[in-house]
Amino acid sequence: MSTPGSGPSGRGTGTGPGTGIRLHAPAPGWALEADVVVVGSGVAGLTAALRCAAAGRRTVVVTKARLDDGSTRWAQGGIAAALGEGDTPEQHLDDTLVAGAGLCDEQAVRMLVTEGPDAVRRLIDSGAVFDTSAETGEIALTREGGHHRRRIAHAGGDATGAEISRALVQAVHAAGIETVENALVLDLLQDAEGRTAGVTLHVMGEGQHDGVGAVHAPAVILATGGMGQVFSATTNPSVSTGDGVALALRAGAEVSDLEFVQFHPTVLFLGPDAEGQQPLVSEAVRGEGAYLVDADGVRFMVGAHELAELAPRDIVAKGIMRRMQEQGVQHMYLDARHFGAAMWEQRFPTILAACRAHGIDPVTEPVPVAPAAHYASGGVRTDLSGRTTVPGLYACGEVACTGVHGANRLASNSLLEGLVFAERIAADIAARAPEGSGPGIPVPATGPLQPAEARYEVQRIMTEGAGVLRSAESLRAAADALEGLYAAALGELEAQGKTAVPGVDTWEATNLLCVARVLVAAALRREETRGCHWREDHPDRDDAAWRRHLVVRLSETEKRALVVTPTDTADLPSVRPSRQPSSQEQ
Repeated sequence: MSTPGSGPSGRGTGTGPGTGIRLHAPAPGWALEADVVVVGSGVAGLTAALRCAAAGRRTVVVTKARLDDGSTRWAQGGIAAALGEGDTPEQHLDDTLVAGAGLCDEQAVRMLVTEGPDAVRRLIDSGAVFDTSAETGEIALTREGGHHRRRIAHAGGDATGAEISRALVQAVHAAGIETVENALVLDLLQDAEGRTAGVTLHVMGEGQHDGVGAVHAPAVILATGGMGQVFSATTNPSVSTGDGVALALRAGAEVSDLEFVQFHPTVLFLGPDAEGQQPLVSEAVRGEGAYLVDADGVRFMVGAHELAELAPRDIVAKGIMRRMQEQGVQHMYLDARHFGAAMWEQRFPTILAACRAHGIDPVTEPVPVAPAAHYASGGVRTDLSGRTTVPGLYACGEVACTGVHGANRLASNSLLEGLVFAERIAADIAARAPEGSGPGIPVPATGPLQPAEARYEVQRIMTEGAGVLRSAESLRAAADALEGLYAAALGELEAQGKTAVPGVDTWEATNLLCVARVLVAAALRREETRGCHWREDHPDRDDAAWRRHLVVRLSETEKRALVVTPTDTADLPSVRPSRQPSSQEQ
């Protein structure tokens, strides 16, 4: 078994193209050549593309929908950085480490909070316009959960992501960077030495090319966002199907901490059967003074944590779930009637419109809220320069596990992480002489594609067994059901030589099943409650046994297996990973 790839040196010691696992897809019918291909067009992807292009690297951006259709556009609250008077990176560091529940890489966090303020200023130089104080003209700052200071910069009241996306898309167009829209990335191309050689992708009929093609490049930056669509109800857009994590796993990369899925505590409750993307009620609403109450108007978070409604998100989500269980109800309420109409209209126009569109007026009534899947704190394991364990493959943004978030992301650190690590990746690529890689080796597909309807079955299984509340019983049931989906499709492939017809729906369903199996395997293994991983059968945090990371990779010896290996907390993403044992060695 080969050792993992790049580490701090950026050089891998692999002897072949990853696991040899690929999706069933037609052979590429067209190709582009580049120095760098960026997959994704949120804050991380577009920042990386701009910096790489500025360094003279031929850069191509591939994105699943339009350039402005990723998760960044939906970000409401803002971007956290020590920009205000009296605030310091050290204070931001402390809040981040507390929220991360003992699993943050302090070196990565220190880098984030130190480099973050200047990264935000460069974003402003790129054209992003943040809200300012009428009195001082300085950037207006607010608070969110887990922050002891006002350090959240916002735009358009509650449309921060939309403004950042607008500015970066405009900058990409102005720079003349080549883009391929409406394109689902399929697999990593690797040469005979296991080095990155580009990606295969499928353009969905509205882009510059039709059908399956390839972008050949010795450097690939994954910035594909999250995997919230693995659950029935999520704040994530429909494109967030875990494609980047699934691609990385098939390429032989390590992923870490997937069990830590952050459920946003205040998502507009649209009924018990609501599915797909749900309207978010930003934490900034609580930051400005809204209260969480039950049906009797009791503020149940007061006394539960020193910050009450502004406790870290995992604590607030647990508080809501506990009160829901105690009262046998399906939601709590967010009460901000005391804001008045003017404040709602000026500070939170997007949220106000979303609530009113669903028949709720926050000006005159409390807003029904409940937790929903929001953010993956884990992802593809990287070092401080965004390098994964596959040579030439980088990751940043929600798809990555940089060590910043630990067991629970601090509110509004995500946009900052995307900015800072995108810049670090571009600097790493720019510091290297342009390298060639050998031609990508065609690898035949192994394993089945899932039928399109499996997407909804995966979501049902995950919501029932691996949601906010988890136990050994629920997770084993989920693991068995997910394995059943895989086994059924595999059996048909082996018995009849048939699999689902390749296409966007079946590729997405296959990716969702892949990341779901990894998430459940890790959640079942972690027998404690920590951060946003809540085990009812192990309600306490156990530092002695579990202050460590779970690193997952697809087995190179058994294509169906998922190898889940715990590593000590000292072996964080900023340190070159050691060789992981095969399934036979465990």
